[in-house]
Amino acid sequence: GGAGYLYYERLNSNIKKEDLTLGDKQMADHKANAAGQTPLNILLIGSDARDSEANQKLGGAKETFGGTPLADVQMLLHLSADRSNLSVISMPRDTMLKMPKCTAPDGKVYPASTRDVQTNESLGRGGPGCTVATWYELTGIRIDHFMMIDFAGVVSMADAIGGVPVCVDANIHSRSADGKGSGLKLEKGTTSIKGEQALQWLRTRYGFEDNTDLGRAKAQHQYMNSMVRQLRKGTKLTDPAKLMNLAEAATEALTVDKGLDTVKKLYDLAEEFKKVPTKRITMSTMPNVYGTGVNSGRVYPKAGDAEQLFRMVRDDVPLDGKASKRKKPEEPKDPSAPVGEIAVSVRNGTATDALGPASGRAGEVADQLKNAGFGRAGVDSGNVTGVARTGILYPSADLEGDAQAVAKAL
Repeated sequence: GGAGYLYYERLNSNIKKEDLTLGDKQMADHKANAAGQTPLNILLIGSDARDSEANQKLGGAKETFGGTPLADVQMLLHLSADRSNLSVISMPRDTMLKMPKCTAPDGKVYPASTRDVQTNESLGRGGPGCTVATWYELTGIRIDHFMMIDFAGVVSMADAIGGVPVCVDANIHSRSADGKGSGLKLEKGTTSIKGEQALQWLRTRYGFEDNTDLGRAKAQHQYMNSMVRQLRKGTKLTDPAKLMNLAEAATEALTVDKGLDTVKKLYDLAEEFKKVPTKRITMSTMPNVYGTGVNSGRVYPKAGDAEQLFRMVRDDVPLDGKASKRKKPEEPKDPSAPVGEIAVSVRNGTATDALGPASGRAGEVADQLKNAGFGRAGVDSGNVTGVARTGILYPSADLEGDAQAVAKAL
């Protein structure tokens, strides 16, 4: 018993932890479903830090040693409230957006950016908590936890897992004429990769699709999907010796928020993820468009489409289109007035501090209501920001029936 306790405490001491968010905004709480369950959102961050001998050996160019780390991989894992499905959303590292104000643990303040900045720079503004704050600023999605891993961590985890099968439809050699690329070499077909080769796969841009970060994101999705299947079908989670090896590697490889600061909490989180059938795991990339001019090689969130995806996550809507049937809302005790007599003011709430409002959205909704018979529907010219979901507000209980009629029309 004593030896087991000491080993458990040693694993706990391996875990590096930091503040969940370094931003000023308090994240909105989840809305529970009818059963009182709430979703879980985990932000996975891949750091390119060259701050150790192991990372420097794996990271390449000496001029990058000791530099400001970048969050070169950013994936949001959305675990549904009922644990029936998992959605994974990647944000390309070249995404241009405005950064929120972040205050580092040492008290250093990084002011909100006045111009668009690459999202991977968020990690250098105090740590992973600023990457969390940046995601919340853009998406309005509550982040419950983060997990960050560096080059050496990827290698040690890949070795502990024992290999992850990946498949390519042509021979791959990630090396351009000017010497750039990860150096990954694979023959057409399926290969089980681990160690440094797994790191090369996750870092490869040149050689996949259009040689951009978008192709790399798809490769990362393939690796993650395959890794989950590999862990589930193998003995890693049932063989005590192999599980200890995996636990040792994980606790040494990960930096997490303070809400995941023990092996028990990490284990409990893993148990939640195990509830999801592998066929209900959906991978996606944030809808985006290429920039122009000096930013032609970078991307921006695609107006409308990106917000629609974020809204689906906020509303806990499965991305695989297999939403469970919901009970019809109860009829209000207070009946509605004739729809033509109900006055409705529509405000545009699509704006965030990082993105302006979707043009004309309030007018579109007002027109939709008028077409449904709400002749007194009109646009309120004032915009509101930070609205996580569409809301219908009414000033007194005796207008609930009117509000339900508006909701039904929308």
